[in-house]
Amino acid sequence: MASSIHPDTTYLPKVAVAGGGLAGLATGCALADAGFRVSLFERRPYLGGRASSYQHPGTGEVVDNCQHVLLGCCTNLLDFYRRAGVQDKIRWYERLTFLEPGGRASVIAPSALPAPLHTALAFLRAECLNFRDKLGISRAMAALAPATPADRGESFLDWLKRHGQTEQAIERFWKTILVSALNEDLDQISVPYAAQVVRESFLKSAAAGRMGIPTVPLTDLYGSAGEYISVRGGDVQLRAGVESFRAEADEVSVTANGQEQKFDYLVLAVPFDVLGRVLPDTAAAAPLAAALGQFSPSPITGIHLWFDRQISELDHAVLLDRTIQWMFHKSRLLESRNNEARNNGGGSYVELVVSCSRSLVEKSKSEIVDLAVKEAQEFFPGARDAKLVKSTVIKEVHATYSPRPGIDRYRPQSETAWPRVFLAGDFTATGWPATMEGAVRSGYLAAEALARFACKGARFVVPDMAARGLMRLLG
Repeated sequence: MASSIHPDTTYLPKVAVAGGGLAGLATGCALADAGFRVSLFERRPYLGGRASSYQHPGTGEVVDNCQHVLLGCCTNLLDFYRRAGVQDKIRWYERLTFLEPGGRASVIAPSALPAPLHTALAFLRAECLNFRDKLGISRAMAALAPATPADRGESFLDWLKRHGQTEQAIERFWKTILVSALNEDLDQISVPYAAQVVRESFLKSAAAGRMGIPTVPLTDLYGSAGEYISVRGGDVQLRAGVESFRAEADEVSVTANGQEQKFDYLVLAVPFDVLGRVLPDTAAAAPLAAALGQFSPSPITGIHLWFDRQISELDHAVLLDRTIQWMFHKSRLLESRNNEARNNGGGSYVELVVSCSRSLVEKSKSEIVDLAVKEAQEFFPGARDAKLVKSTVIKEVHATYSPRPGIDRYRPQSETAWPRVFLAGDFTATGWPATMEGAVRSGYLAAEALARFACKGARFVVPDMAARGLMRLLG
């Protein structure tokens, strides 16, 4: 296989990466480090894919397509940020504020107790849950702590009911955490996916559950990864989507914007619904196409509101019992606006997030904004007297795949029926759900598979964060 690359040892094998989202950028950065010449193709005029930002024509503001957060347990995403040199653009939080309509707050934060008990004291003090809720949640946590259950076709909602959860515990705890993390309703989430989120972020250690929020627009964050590829001899081609490919024994022909280019390898790092349109109509592609047909999308909606005054002193909050699930106070989070917002009482720019937002997909912008403002006023008294200056709504209709029971059997590996063609994307078999961490892992896995085939073995995937405290004994 080594001779199939090129007999000249000074030759850098050429790799085309289709897709400039996290999966494609992670693939490209890893392969650039491993001595490949990377050409990355992205159909949009900016990088980041579903984690991107752009200047919104209606408001004149730079907005993220949806708020993205990470946790301390996202070891590969953190490695990717270090690689791209943007690790200092993340602000970390150990406290989560749960707000009820009316404004009552419950704060969950770690203590000095060993994992998995590190949040137990705050959990016991949380007023948004009663004693029966907390007792049931504790029993369920104890059942999940030793190991991740296998997928037996049961939804996590059914698992919760079987484990004695109250309706309030389901609505205010399990639904709040998991719908946001997995972008799906509890009755459509498989038990292993839910268990993994709970074990990695809540039980393993206090460090694993820390929440990180970018302090710059997302495209600024991921544009650095494009520069990383370029300075290592690669190139990034924007407004250039890969339309098709033809795999031969010793090369791959890639067509982008009607022009054909030849490469030694190709990594397809596009979403599952886009990948289906790129695959050739051949017998070799049929099994992969059939597997992709098993995936269905789930939407996320971001509602951006600009008020003429500060509506809250919180940087972020979980919102209970309403359509809106999260508030991110962007004027306090973004670097360029921090001093103005904190020091001289400037206006508030907030993003309100609704995960699994099927109920909003058919609604108009004005309907969604009216709903969001009404609910914001229930949680933040300062919003009642504030004037809404401008607003916009961004619907990411194909945000993630639905993590329903049984879907794992259809998640493809990095290798394909074509030896020189590889897959990356959060829908591939990463062992993680459709998150930024899953996307980066998929890119690293694809880079490893390609490097093995090219006899340039390299390891990029970072192991999961180790358990701490008593969790070391439980698994």
